[in-house]
Amino acid sequence: MRTQRLPEALTEYLELYGWHFNKKLCDFAVSEMRKEDGKKIVPYTKESVDMLLKKYNIELKHKHGYDYVFVANMAKADYFGSSIVDEAHLALFIKDYCDDPDGYPELPLSRYYADTMGKDITIVWEDMI
Repeated sequence: MRTQRLPEALTEYLELYGWHFNKKLCDFAVSEMRKEDGKKIVPYTKESVDMLLKKYNIELKHKHGYDYVFVANMAKADYFGSSIVDEAHLALFIKDYCDDPDGYPELPLSRYYADTMGKDITIVWEDMI
């Protein structure tokens, strides 16, 4: 089995933010998101996700950086209008994903990083710091 070293700039990023999204990385990730028809989504902002969660009385235990904003946009791109039928269920999905008792707080970024490797997407980590 081949092991791979983390890029130096990723190591720097992790020292600053841990395995969590900051605004720059979240914006980059969301900018790549598309609906099934290939169209870009109109992204949720941190403020709009905060208002959505408040509207449905959802409180996150694991609300680190921009992780939950990434999750909201991922859900919008991949599931909203299909298995997530409305905003109330979107808010519940964000809670379920971020606070999954079988998961871990670093899940959103860990999963995204694995996906970028699988899709051969280059992240210029120096730009994310």
